[in-house]
Amino acid sequence: MFASVVLLVVAVLLLLLLSQTKRARNFPPGPRPIPIFGSLLQLSLENPLAALARLAKRYGNVYSIYIGPRPAIVLNGLVALKEALVDKASDFSGRPQDLLINHAVQIKAPRVILSDFNPGWTEHRRFGLMTLRNFGMGKQSMEKIILGQIPGVCDFYVMDIHFAGSDTTANTLLAAFLYLMNYPDIQERCQQEIDKVLNGKDQASFEDRYQMPNVQAVIHEIQRMANTVPLAVFHCTTKDRVYTLGYSIPRGTIIIPNLSSVLNEEGQWKSPHEFNPKNFLNDQGEFVKQEAFLPFSLSPRMCLGESLARMELFLTTVTLLRKFRFIWPEDAGELLDYTPVYGITQTPKPYCMKVQLRKTVPGQMLS
Repeated sequence: MFASVVLLVVAVLLLLLLSQTKRARNFPPGPRPIPIFGSLLQLSLENPLAALARLAKRYGNVYSIYIGPRPAIVLNGLVALKEALVDKASDFSGRPQDLLINHAVQIKAPRVILSDFNPGWTEHRRFGLMTLRNFGMGKQSMEKIILGQIPGVCDFYVMDIHFAGSDTTANTLLAAFLYLMNYPDIQERCQQEIDKVLNGKDQASFEDRYQMPNVQAVIHEIQRMANTVPLAVFHCTTKDRVYTLGYSIPRGTIIIPNLSSVLNEEGQWKSPHEFNPKNFLNDQGEFVKQEAFLPFSLSPRMCLGESLARMELFLTTVTLLRKFRFIWPEDAGELLDYTPVYGITQTPKPYCMKVQLRKTVPGQMLS
C-alpha cells in the first residue's frame, strides 16, 4: 500500500514537472515556468529588480513571467512603456482584480488606485482630482498648508519622518538626507542658491523653483535614485486581444511597468547608474526635466497626487536646507549603504545622521 502511494506521488510530480504552462501564440518570450510556482522561484522576493533586469538582458525589453499559473508581461525601457501605456492607454489601463493585494486593501468606499478601468473609475478619478484641487493642490493655498506643517517637522522631524517611512514622500526625503550627507559639496551649492533666492523672504514659495535650477536638479536626481515605487502598480489588458509591441496579448494579462528600467536606462541619462544632478542640467546650468523621469509612472493611471508630492518635496527640502546642515556622524563609519529595503515602496536602510543649525544658532547640534 505504501509503495503504491509513493509511486502515485512520484507519477504526479513527474507529470507536473513534464507538463508546461502553455504560452499563447505570439506571446512575449520569457523563462520557462515551473508548474504551480510559475517564474517565482527565479525571482528574489527580497528585491526582484536585479532578477528582472537580468531577464531583460536575456529576453529583451518586453518579456513574460508567470505569477503562479498566471501570465504577466514586464515592460522595460521608455519606448516600451510609452507604446503600451500612452499610445494604447485604454488597452493597458486595467487593474488585475484577483491579486492578493486587492483583498488585503479592501475598503467600503469606491477605490481609484486598484479599481478596474471603466466609466466608474473615470468618475472617481475626476472626483478625486477635483477634491484635491478644492483642498488647494496646485494652488498657493496649498503652499501655506505645507509650510504651516514644516515648523513642526523642524525639532521632531527626524523621528516623524522615520515613523512615516511607509509614505512615498517620506521615503524620498529619507533618501534625500542620505545623498546630501554623502555629497556635502552638492548640499552646500544648494544652500548657497537657496540663500540667494530667499534673501529677505520669510518662507519659500513653489514659484521659487524656477530660480533654483540646482535645487530642482538635486531633488529630481534624488527621486530618480530613490526609485521609491519601482514597479508602479500593476496594470492589465482590457480587450480580448491587444496587439502592440509586436505581440498579441489576451485580455486580463498582468502588465508590470518596470519604472526602474527607465530611471536608469542607458542612453537616457548622462550618468544612469550614479548620483549626478547634472542629469537634469544642460550645458548652461539650466534645469531640464527629462522624458525618462517617471517616478510617478505615466498613462491615465499615473499618480493622482503628483503635483502635491512635487510641491511637498520642494518646499520641505528647501526649508530644511535653509535651516540645517545634514552631516554623516564621525562615529557612524565611513560607508553609506544605499541598498534599499524592498517592499510595496523602497526605503533606505536605517541610518544615523547629525543635524547642525545654520547661521541662526551656530554650533548647536541636534542628533
